[in-house]
Amino acid sequence: MTRIDLSRTNRGGYAAVLALEAYARTHVDKTLYELLKLRASILNGCGFCVDMHATAAAAHGVPARTLHAVAAWQHAGELLDDRQRAVLALTDAVTLVGPESVTDEVWERAAAFFSEKELGSLVVAIATINVWNRIALATGMTPPIDAAHPVA
Repeated sequence: MTRIDLSRTNRGGYAAVLALEAYARTHVDKTLYELLKLRASILNGCGFCVDMHATAAAAHGVPARTLHAVAAWQHAGELLDDRQRAVLALTDAVTLVGPESVTDEVWERAAAFFSEKELGSLVVAIATINVWNRIALATGMTPPIDAAHPVA
């Protein structure tokens, strides 16, 4: 059970995050979007979001082996293509904020595959999932277990 339902108690703030989500969802390739959301959620330790985005990516047709590779993308070989690895590297850098986070090397690797506008959309998408992860963790959200979401 969650601690608080922000969609009920803080409608304006919640609506603002939903607007970011709507923007990002329509400006980033669907598969890349699910992979970056899964990766950031893994890094942030958000079980609710890991479950949600792995499930959504699978429903979108992303192969299970690709989903599994996201956890250790640097060592996944040909399970991920260069474009996917560039997005996951950027996701790591933007998510793990610090003095050396988004290096020129990481940025230039992504820029080899994406235009400035696309890079901007990726940054917004990565920032958005990081907001969602923090909301889910702070409010105590856990993956649903019910008939619609069976465990086995």
